[in-house]
This record gives sequence, C-alpha cells and structure tokens, in this order.
Amino acid sequence: MLSLGALPLVTLVLAALLVGVSKTAVSGVGALSVALFAAVLPARESTGVLLPLLLVGDVLAVRAYRGHADRAVLLRLLPSVAAGVLLGVVFVARTDDVVTRRTIGVLLLTVAVHHGWQRARAGSRSRSPSRSGTNSRALARTWTRARHPARAPAQKGAQAGPESPDDIGAGPTTRQLRLRELLFGLIAGFATMVANAGGPAMSLYLLSSGFGMLGFLGTGAWFFLIVNLVKVPFSVGLGLVTADGLALDALLSLAVVVGAGTGRALVHRIDQGAFERLALAFTALASIGLLR
Repeated sequence: MLSLGALPLVTLVLAALLVGVSKTAVSGVGALSVALFAAVLPARESTGVLLPLLLVGDVLAVRAYRGHADRAVLLRLLPSVAAGVLLGVVFVARTDDVVTRRTIGVLLLTVAVHHGWQRARAGSRSRSPSRSGTNSRALARTWTRARHPARAPAQKGAQAGPESPDDIGAGPTTRQLRLRELLFGLIAGFATMVANAGGPAMSLYLLSSGFGMLGFLGTGAWFFLIVNLVKVPFSVGLGLVTADGLALDALLSLAVVVGAGTGRALVHRIDQGAFERLALAFTALASIGLLR
C-alpha cells in the first residue's frame, strides 16, 4: 500500500467525503476532490486512485436520482465525450505530471470564467426595463425545445402565431446548441480522462442548459457512471490503476458512502440559486489550485 503520513491520509479522507457529496448534492466540490488528491499524490497516480472512488459515488448517485436523467442529452453528448476521452488517452501517454495538472487547471478556469460572464450578462439583461422578463422567458422556452421538442411548454393564455421579434432573437440556434454540446463534450471527455476533472465542465453545461437541481444530478449521475466505466480499461492500460492504489481505495470507499449520504440529506435544503453559485465557485477554486 502507498506509504502516507497522518496529514496526507486525513486530506484524502476529506477528499473522498467530498466525492460522495459531489455525486449526490453539490457537483462542483468534485473538482476540489481532484485538486486535493493531486496535492497529496503525483498527478498521474492520483487519477488512478480517484477513479474507483468516483465509480462508487456514481453507483450511489444513480440509485438516488435514476428517475431524473435526461437520456436525450446523454445520447447527444456521448460521441463528443468519447472523442475527448481518446484525446485524453494520447495526452496522458505523452506528458508529465506538471503539464497534465496545469492543462486541466487552465481548461476548467477558462470554462468557469466564461460561464460566470454569461450569467452576469444574463442578469444584467433581465434587469433592463425595456426587456424585463421577455428574454428570460424566451430563452427558457428555447432550451426546453432543444432538450424536449415534444414537450415545449405552452404559455397560459398565449395566442397561436409567430413569436415576437424579442422571442425569436433571444435564444441560441440549433447550430449553436450543437456546437456547445461538441465543445463541452470534448472538454469533459478530455478532462475526465486526464485528471478525473470532467465534472466542472459538465456542471457548467447542465447549468447553462437550464437544468433544475434534480435533473442536473440525475443526468450527471448516469453520464459519469457510463464515462468512468469506459475509462477503466484505458486507465489500467496506462498504468494509472495499481494494486497499491486499489488497497488505498478500499480504505477510502467508506468515506465516499458517508459523503453521499450527507449529500442526500443536504440536497433538498439548498435552493437553486445557491446550488449554481456553489458549483461555479468550487469549479473556479479547484481550477486555480491545479495551476500551481
């Protein structure tokens, strides 16, 4: 088994607890787990130790939220994610720990800053007196059509006919939606293969797509269970998963279970706005930590 002192071991136990919490409540803290594992263990080695713990959390999350997954979104994302995973395999095989860690930090911080800027711009637009409420409603309808074309919400009392110019111009086009799925899928696949850090990218994708808390958790649970299972043979082939790492996982897995239970107890006490802010904040913090 890996030889660790008391403080590094306590740090890994805390990180394992956060893995459980991230799978059943606040997804963004999963990036913090990645940063803590990379701080205690070499970056490449940390990914192999963390992967089995993530799978434990994935199984618990799927059991808790299996009825809330959006299968259409999963099917659209998986091809670009698979391409990102293959790129990640090539990258890991050819780079060292420092390059790996800093590359993931730059990717995640860039995505977090971009999403924060989008949220700030949307908030500013919604406060504009001349367009108050119109764009936000139109955007919500556009996302709903994109995710569930057959279940677009009917406006109470609305008249049949074309939408207003504001409505038509407010939301993203189908091409823009597909480009977003391609971009986020590639980033998530690449980041999850390189450093088990695909969670922040998926968090930002699901948040910006208008998912509520349970839909966010259910779709993310199935997504990462599938992706992490796909990663196992690649990780074994690259030498990331070792016998020593699995022995350490056996000790840490109980902390994941405790964290998952804690997350389920907390999730219904967190409002949607706080949930989104926490996910974004933890993503940015973890990204900065990886840049050291």
